[in-house]
Amino acid sequence: MRALILLAALTGPALAAPALPPAQASDAAALPGGAWLAIDRHALTLQDAGRTVASLPLRARQLDTRTGGADTLAVVIDANLERVQPLLVGGGRLQPLPPVPAPGFGIETACLYRDAQRLDHLFMVGKDGQAEQWLLRPQGHRIVRRLALPPHVKHCRVDDASATLFVAEEDYGLWAYGADAEGPPKRQALALVGAPGALKAGPGALALLPGGVAVVDGDGLLTWRRAGQGWQVQPRRPLDGGTKALAARGDTLLARGKAGWRALALDWPAPAAAAAPLPVVIPHAQTEPVARAGDAADDPAIWRHPTDPGAARILGTNKKQGLLVYDLRGRQTQLLESGRLNNVDVRQGVGFGAERLDLAIATQRDENSIVVFTIDAAGQVAEAARLPTPLAEIYGACLYQPAGGGLQAFVNDKDGRYLHYRIDRDGGRFGATLLRSFRTASQPEGCVADDASGTLFVGEEKRGLWVTPADAARAAPLQMVLPVGDVLVADVEGMGLYRGKERSYLVVSSQGNNSYVVLDAQPPYKVHGAFRIGIDAAAGIDGASETDGLEVTSADLGGPYGQGLLVVQDGYKRLPDGPQNFKYVAWTDVVAALGLR
Repeated sequence: MRALILLAALTGPALAAPALPPAQASDAAALPGGAWLAIDRHALTLQDAGRTVASLPLRARQLDTRTGGADTLAVVIDANLERVQPLLVGGGRLQPLPPVPAPGFGIETACLYRDAQRLDHLFMVGKDGQAEQWLLRPQGHRIVRRLALPPHVKHCRVDDASATLFVAEEDYGLWAYGADAEGPPKRQALALVGAPGALKAGPGALALLPGGVAVVDGDGLLTWRRAGQGWQVQPRRPLDGGTKALAARGDTLLARGKAGWRALALDWPAPAAAAAPLPVVIPHAQTEPVARAGDAADDPAIWRHPTDPGAARILGTNKKQGLLVYDLRGRQTQLLESGRLNNVDVRQGVGFGAERLDLAIATQRDENSIVVFTIDAAGQVAEAARLPTPLAEIYGACLYQPAGGGLQAFVNDKDGRYLHYRIDRDGGRFGATLLRSFRTASQPEGCVADDASGTLFVGEEKRGLWVTPADAARAAPLQMVLPVGDVLVADVEGMGLYRGKERSYLVVSSQGNNSYVVLDAQPPYKVHGAFRIGIDAAAGIDGASETDGLEVTSADLGGPYGQGLLVVQDGYKRLPDGPQNFKYVAWTDVVAALGLR
């Protein structure tokens, strides 16, 4: 009698009876139109209206699916071969796809993730916590990254809307990780065994609900709903102590216990509509990785060849080694071991009397100096001078080429100080004369000067974007243009100026949400939106994230870069893992993504 009362409480009289998975199924996934994909002891089967439509002989476990268009992508673990088998479900057929290469560990669980580009990823997790993320492609699967997860993970699921990977660590707790590989590792404990009001027996089977997740905890069910940037636990519900599997059809949750499958009544309001995702642009190329692991690559600059657009050079700093030079295909052409360089900037045709030079400057953090480089007509870079500064922790830098000639440099310190120098040249030697100083209230880094308008843009990492005259004779207090908020998310990092024929744009790295904000470079500094840089799966180029420095040019560099080129530092090299590098984006793709003119 008690069991009947409990069943009535769980199902509820007002709950419409949904189609249930086959009684013998150890795991199941809902398909459009009321069909089910189910695992039994001998096969993976497609079930519709109580009959078997298709069957694939396979000793399978850990079923997960993603539906889009006419077909459903499914994955199961082949328990005999210890590898993941993807397949397409559609038209009454089960079509196996090429298996994912077996990792170097036994697979305990596997789950799917569909990202904002609608690309499908697979997570595979081993008993000892080893894990891999793969990009699933008909033309050949690619490993995205390796990651470390807790040991003894028996179940995983990914909430695509929030890019959250849920893993259930046996006898310990339920964890939430970032599923998007383009970002720093992060985790949150949703519930731990023994913590007040949390898990009693340890997490079991997982299922996703709209805007939330459900987990079996011994003889109970716990659910979490998305609440801002976190997750809010809902009251515990009783369950059959033998519940081993969960499945969801929309907001209806089904559980498999000792008596088979049954529906559970949940008071589960529809989640609030998610904000529209930022548009994604795809890089056309990437540079070879830098020669140092960890946080190494930092800031790029662009040099234009005087006669051959395709012979342009990209200068990039490696703050553990020196200055790197790349061609437009991303191949490294030079390495100048100048020490721990941070920011770099370039100006061409700089006049010193009758002399005209192409120059780059970079900040050297070991000596707190400005390093001056010359660039010849073939794009060969050479170190020419080191100019000392009184700064204690030199950091960011940018150049200003006044209309009257010469060259000026702005360098900053982590304490907020800015020093404004005129770069001098006398008797073939470079020097520097201090013109003024000013400061931000907290740590700055990126800056860029608009030579045409004489405006200096200054980024203060935690506060926002400022402007002030670049001309020392017109010095004025900093004026806030765009504070940190919904569009620009701290840290505010690199920035570059696109000088168009009719209007100019400022591009700013919004590091906190892995995006790039575009705004007018003239008052009232209208914001045109933000975009992200995504994956080119066919070319094996990963997206860009946690960008430090960037640069953009409107010069015609040929090919896809006929209207200009954006170069960004990539904080996390994926597809596969590796040292950091720089990504190349065609400006025409930015124009299309944001509707620019």
